[in-house]
Amino acid sequence: MDFDLIIFDCDGVLVDSEPIANRLLRDALAKNGLEMTLDQVVDTYVGRSMSAVVTISEDLLGRSLPADFLDVLQVETFAAFKEKLKAVDGVEDLINHILLQKKKICVASSGSFEKMDFTLGLTGLRHYFGDHIYNSSQVKRGKPYPDLYLYAAERMKVEPAKCLVIEDSLPGVQGAVAAGMEVIAYCVNGQDEKCKKAGGLVFKQMSEIKKHIH
Repeated sequence: MDFDLIIFDCDGVLVDSEPIANRLLRDALAKNGLEMTLDQVVDTYVGRSMSAVVTISEDLLGRSLPADFLDVLQVETFAAFKEKLKAVDGVEDLINHILLQKKKICVASSGSFEKMDFTLGLTGLRHYFGDHIYNSSQVKRGKPYPDLYLYAAERMKVEPAKCLVIEDSLPGVQGAVAAGMEVIAYCVNGQDEKCKKAGGLVFKQMSEIKKHIH
C-alpha cells in the first residue's frame, strides 16, 4: 500500500530499550513483593504508560507502591541506557528509505517526552523527528485505545487510512487497528501470534519492513 505517514513507536521499534527496561522493572517489582518472570513482565506491561504500569502493579499487589517507585526506577533505567542502549538494528536505514520517498514520519509512544529525548538522543535518532513526537499524556486514553494514533495523524495532517504504524507490542497493535490504520508488528519479544491475531502484519527484521513501504 501507499502511505503518506509512517508512525513509529519508540521503545522496541526505534531504540532497543525493552530488554534493558523490562529486566529492571522485573527486579524493581520483585523488591516490592511482586514476583514476575520476564515473559510475564513483557505480556503485562510492554506498550503501556508508566502510570498504567503502576496501576496494574498495585492492583496485583493489593497495595500501593512507594511514592518514589517511578523516580528510582527511572534513575536506574537511564543509567543502564547510557551504558548499553543502541538503536534497533536497521531502523535508521528504514527511516532514510522512508524520507527518500518524501513520506512523513513521527513518533507516537507511551513513553514520557523526557525518556524519548534521552533515548533518541543517545542513539542519534532524535534529529529525524523534530517536533513530531507525541505521547500518551496528550490524549485522554493511552494504548490500547486509538486516541494517540488519531492525535498524531491529526497533528501531521494525514488521514488515518493513509497511515502505517510500526509497533512492537500488543496494546500498540490493538490501538493502531482501532484507529483504522495498517500496522506492522516488529516482533522480537515472543508476542508474534498475539500481534498477528490483533491485526498486525508481523516482521522480525527492519530490512523486511523496508520492502513493504513503497
